[in-house]
Amino acid sequence: MENSLRSMEAAMNYIDDINIGHLPHRLFTGLWDGGHIQGIALDKAHRFLYCSFTTQLVKLDLKGHMIGSVRGLLGHLGCLAFNKQDGKLYGSLEFKQDAIGQGILRNISSDKQLETAFYVAVFDVDKIDRLDMDAEKDGIMTTVWLSEVVADHLACWKQDSVLVRSRHGCSGIDGITFGPDFGAKADSKFFLCVAYGIYGDTKRQDNDYQVLLQYDTENWNQLAQRLNQDKMHRSGPVHCRNKYFVLTGNTEWGVQNLEYDPFTGHWLMAVYSGRKKQYPNYTLFLVDGTRPAVNKPLQGDPDDRQGDVLSLADAGRRDVKTGLRGWFFPHGSTGLYAFGHGLYYFALHKKIENQYAADICLYRWNGQSDGPFEQVTEI
Repeated sequence: MENSLRSMEAAMNYIDDINIGHLPHRLFTGLWDGGHIQGIALDKAHRFLYCSFTTQLVKLDLKGHMIGSVRGLLGHLGCLAFNKQDGKLYGSLEFKQDAIGQGILRNISSDKQLETAFYVAVFDVDKIDRLDMDAEKDGIMTTVWLSEVVADHLACWKQDSVLVRSRHGCSGIDGITFGPDFGAKADSKFFLCVAYGIYGDTKRQDNDYQVLLQYDTENWNQLAQRLNQDKMHRSGPVHCRNKYFVLTGNTEWGVQNLEYDPFTGHWLMAVYSGRKKQYPNYTLFLVDGTRPAVNKPLQGDPDDRQGDVLSLADAGRRDVKTGLRGWFFPHGSTGLYAFGHGLYYFALHKKIENQYAADICLYRWNGQSDGPFEQVTEI
């Protein structure tokens, strides 16, 4: 693993390299009622931090000052990613009828009946300049429909006379980030990757992969439309650019946070631990960004499909029985951001009475098998 990483000396040169000045070691998000924190993203050039609180988006500066917030969402706003190419913020957004969707509506005391829909939300963050802006009405957000996710989520078939739903165990989407294609040079074009949520069904054999959809967003402004939660639009790409699979063993709700890390050249996947006893059930995986996918049969697939399968990096604990590698790291599933110089922000969520908050804390990579990050107390 050491050969694929930049030196720790490079990590300490982050101030000049990323032009961000001294980073706060801890930021408090304030209290919100939209649900627990789901993801974070940073606009390094303008020093703004964005936090998703399930049905709300929050904008802070790096001194902890509140700049603005967005309300009005009836679905699940998950992981976030800032695209420096167009200066916009991208987030996974889903509307569905399962336990998560119903729980969200209960939390915000809504009795609406919503269509099943999966979008990438695109926020024009320069326009977010005050509290309680409306996601639908204030012209700050558009959405792009993901037909591939809808098809997999709604798929159903009979297996041994039993009705099975959701291809690959697809519960929807959550993790999202920008990065180069797998096996490509680090300075090549970046694409958007969106990760599936995966149902934690321990009896199925076809839900042991994480699934990543890759998109080229260069012309998405021609596809994006305003969101109308009373009538969901279906404007989006017909197909994804690539569909990748990562064998990890089943996880509870799939990739919560996905993050490309330029420091390691790999991709971080933070998950909730799975419950299948034949797997180690790590909570953090590192996908090897230097190796291209290999097309091969997908284990457990009822139709013997093949897929483009990615490799886990040679890092972390190694499970002797399965050969899988990863970590039991307690943070990342509720927010993760990689600066690219061996430094990271993690969102440590908390609930105070009936409201939600998080401490955004600075960590440094150490790559150890018992925990790859250590909290920064001084630079």
